[in-house]
Amino acid sequence: MTPSRPVPARPPRPLRVGLVYDRFGDAPAPPDAPPDWDAEYEPEATVAALEDAVRHLGHEPVRVGNVPALLAAVCRGGAGRGGLGLDAAVNIAESYGSRNREAHAPVLLELAGVPALGSDALALSVSLDKHLTKTVAAAAGVATPPGIVVPGRTPPGGGVEQGGAESMGVLGVADADLGFPVIVKPRYEGTAKGIAPTSRCADRPALRAEVARQRALYGQDLVVEAFVDGPEFTVGVVGTGDDAEALPVLQRATERATGIGLHALDEDPARPFAYDLDGALTPDLEAALQRDALAVHRALECHDFSRADFRLDRAGRPVFIETNPLPTFAPDGTFAILAELAGEPYPAFLAALLARGLRRLGLA
Repeated sequence: MTPSRPVPARPPRPLRVGLVYDRFGDAPAPPDAPPDWDAEYEPEATVAALEDAVRHLGHEPVRVGNVPALLAAVCRGGAGRGGLGLDAAVNIAESYGSRNREAHAPVLLELAGVPALGSDALALSVSLDKHLTKTVAAAAGVATPPGIVVPGRTPPGGGVEQGGAESMGVLGVADADLGFPVIVKPRYEGTAKGIAPTSRCADRPALRAEVARQRALYGQDLVVEAFVDGPEFTVGVVGTGDDAEALPVLQRATERATGIGLHALDEDPARPFAYDLDGALTPDLEAALQRDALAVHRALECHDFSRADFRLDRAGRPVFIETNPLPTFAPDGTFAILAELAGEPYPAFLAALLARGLRRLGLA
């Protein structure tokens, strides 16, 4: 009697993984958009890097494109994962418009029944709001700079431009509670949009002028914070919940005259900024930065990846500035630098990050 041979297991079918992204040049500037309206968008090299990472895992990358392209695909295909022909998606789309813009893609993917790597709509909306993010971070025990929200329009009866009811605007509160210098930022933007050398304000006239400038450009609420003038660091986080881990900490250069992070300023190649890289990244400091980055990632319930920014106060303690659950994966960005430091090819490094997300989705 001939023994029966075991039937070889059929290899799993490669997944079709959609890539949802905003790429430079794919959309015209909206009416009345500020000059840096697309600053958070990605170059072609980022999309290609994600494609390489998906292929490294043995899966098929499918370019979906930006939110209008995703919406059109959903309308054509109907609800359900099969409608789009995707098993999963990697979302890095920033979209454009209201404070809910980063939620556009994950909501459409959710409606289409396509599981997505990256944070969900709620985490993205909260983290885009600098004020709410600091509220969540502070509740998690992470130090944040004191600050206030300034309305996007001049309050009735005066405000900063008119110099009238300053307590309704910003100057009286900032002078009494924050002191100077302060920094002014749009409330619902990322990638340092709106930040210029004038954003660090040393006195009332400078603050009044900067609030007027950003109001005119962005038409949204502003955040005014005490300026933390120590060294700046950024911390990548991968994974979700208890599985999350912080990556090695990177220091960022700060512009010498203003102390603003050099990455946030538009540099003239003919007249480059002088910069500083003060301080030392000791093991204890790195551990503290990683602890706080993980605390913020978990408190916001971010999924799969994020990057948090910190500065040191005058006592050398980390102060949380903001987080980005849609960090760039550009070949010259933070994650690519970390891959180089680890001695790993970038496609393999990104593939490992995506594999964690697929495991979370039950698709590994």
